This record gives sequence, C-alpha cells and structure tokens, in this order.
Amino acid sequence: MPVLTRLIPSPVVVDIRAGALDDLASVLADQRISSSGKLAVAISGGSGAVLRERLAPALPGASWYEVGGGTLDDAIRLADDMKSGRYDAVVGLGGGKIIDCAKFAAARIGLPLVAVATNLSHDGLCSPVATLDNDAGRGSYGVPNPIAVVIDLDVIRQAPVRFVRSGIGDAISNISSVADWELSHRVTGEAIDGLAAAMARQAGEAVLRHPGDVNDDGFLQVLAEGLVLTGISMSVAGDSRPASGACHEINHAFDLLYPKRAAPHGEQCGLGAAFAMHLRGAAAESALMVEVLRRARPARTGRGHRLHRRGVRQGRGVRSADPPRALHDPGAPRPLHRPDQGRIRRLCTNRQSLNSARSCTPRVSRTGAAVSTGRAACTCGRSRCGWTVTW
Repeated sequence: MPVLTRLIPSPVVVDIRAGALDDLASVLADQRISSSGKLAVAISGGSGAVLRERLAPALPGASWYEVGGGTLDDAIRLADDMKSGRYDAVVGLGGGKIIDCAKFAAARIGLPLVAVATNLSHDGLCSPVATLDNDAGRGSYGVPNPIAVVIDLDVIRQAPVRFVRSGIGDAISNISSVADWELSHRVTGEAIDGLAAAMARQAGEAVLRHPGDVNDDGFLQVLAEGLVLTGISMSVAGDSRPASGACHEINHAFDLLYPKRAAPHGEQCGLGAAFAMHLRGAAAESALMVEVLRRARPARTGRGHRLHRRGVRQGRGVRSADPPRALHDPGAPRPLHRPDQGRIRRLCTNRQSLNSARSCTPRVSRTGAAVSTGRAACTCGRSRCGWTVTW
C-alpha cells in the first residue's frame, strides 16, 4: 500500500535561547551551511554596527553590508553589491526590514538565507515572503524560507518593549486569520489546509494563553517559537492565508487612511484581530487579546502608575500598598493590592463628596485570572465622578 507524504519546507536550524548569537559561527559550520566562513552579512546602520563589533572576531571571513532601509530599491541594491563575492550564504542580522531585504537579495543571487532576528516585532522572520516598500506603496514578494533562524533572547530583551508587543499582536492575529479561513471554507468552498491552519492557530493560542509577560524568558521563548511556526505554516499553505485575514485588512486600512501613524504592523494586526473576533461574536477571545496586548507594557510601580479620568492622563501617580508579583509565577499567592484610598477621596471630581469618607471609597476588581493588576473606581454614586486608577 503506498504511503503518501509531503515535504514541508522548513529551516535546517532553529536556535532560540539566551546566548545563541555567540555560537552563530559554530552552528553554521556544524550544519554545513558555511564551513569556510564566507558570509555576506546585511546589517542596519544603527544597532547593526554594535553587533558587528561583537561578531566580527568570530566571523573573520564575513563581508558586511549596511542596508539603508526597507524598500525594494534597497533590496535590489544589496543584491547587486553581494553578487560580486563568493559567499556560502547571506545573513540578515537585524529587525524585520533588514531580514526582508536580505531575503529578497539572497533569492535574487541564489544563496540561502540565515535569519538572525534582533527583535520579535513580526512573523516574517521565517516566512516565504519579503515585504518591501515600492513606488506603489508596499508589496509582498515570494522568496525561499530561511535555511536557519537564530534568535538570542539576551538581544531580544535589549530591544524596546514595543517591538515585543508588535510580535504578540502578529502572533495572536493567527487565531482570527484561521477563523476567517474556516469561514471562507464554509461559505465559498475555499480549500483549507488543515496542517497549516493547525500550526498557525496553535502558535497564536500558545502566546495568547501564556501567563508570563515580556520580562519572562519563558514567554519570549514561546513568542519566538510561535513566530517561527507561523512562517512555516505559510510555507505549508503556499501563501499567507494562515496568518492573514480581516486583521491584516484592518492593518492595511490604517496604513492607507493614516499613513503618518507610527504604530507597528503587529500592534495594528493585534487590534484588528480583537475587533474581528468581537464582530464574530467571540467576546471572551476578543477581550483576552486586548488584555494580552496591554500586558506587554513596561512594569510601572510607585509614581509610574497613571491616574485616568475618562481617558485623560493626569501627572500624579497613585502608590499601591505592595508591588505586584511577577506575572510568570502563577503558583505564588496574589494579594489584592489596594491603592491609597485617601488620595482617591481627595481627587474625586464630585465636590459634594470630597470630604465624605463613607460615600467616596474605592471599588477594586481584578482584570484577569493570570494578571496581577487591578482597577479602582470612586463609588460616590455621582454620575459626574469619573476618576479611576489602574495599576
């Protein structure tokens, strides 16, 4: 009886751990990717210079190419500069724009790509797609998968937290994308690849349900693995369907309608996914997506807490009685941290209840089973009192 199988394009090496960058040369040599050390390394002009100083002694045979930006012209120029050398592979060392330019350039000159990500801002680090700006706006170009993916968690932690939040948004948007794919299958009969859908959905669910935060190596590991699996799922499907649906349409609408916005791609996709899940009737999943995106913020204690009145930030903070416990320690007891009640009384906007300790006291509720945060609101009963405290 014949056994029917299919080959899944995937990297030969996936190395995700703290200190992975220090072993880059030995990993490439051991896996026969570059035994000679002849590499063309694409870097950015900013953080790439620092990493070059760190890696240059371990990669004496490498040639370094600075990439100006993330446009199609930049990628073509990079390929033209590289094609005159005799290299074993191209290394894209940096964020999304650098890796996408390196992917396109490597495909253009027929060399394998090694993706070395310095942040986790989106799922393109292992995908068969290079997203580049062109004269018409932004285009997606088909390229081979990277032959190796190296992610050093020590380097990831040095990147701004907003990059991690962007990656979280891109990962959890898989859940909405797969739901859109299944809806199209039911309504229009579009073929669905069960393996690709399962890989993309589980990558998103692993990030969505993880109790940790951006300061937890375990959470960063799961996020990095989820982004890699998302890229492989697109290779399995043959297009970006497992990771692109209404969420990405909303993201593109943001880009077209508000081109001067500074929000990263993943943040907009995460918000788009939460909105799409809400429209789909999955209120619980939508709320959880929003909560996870909010969790990916720098921890703030003491005067770092912000006092909000109907969305308007005030300058003074409110101290909590005890600092919140680490989010990645689910087994530890989590006491209810109450803000200073006296300060809330003084800041109540209803003048009639400013001096009323009995009628103006904080009401505290929890905002998530796995998140040690809370919310206090004045309960003076007056409709015009809108002070709340979130910590």
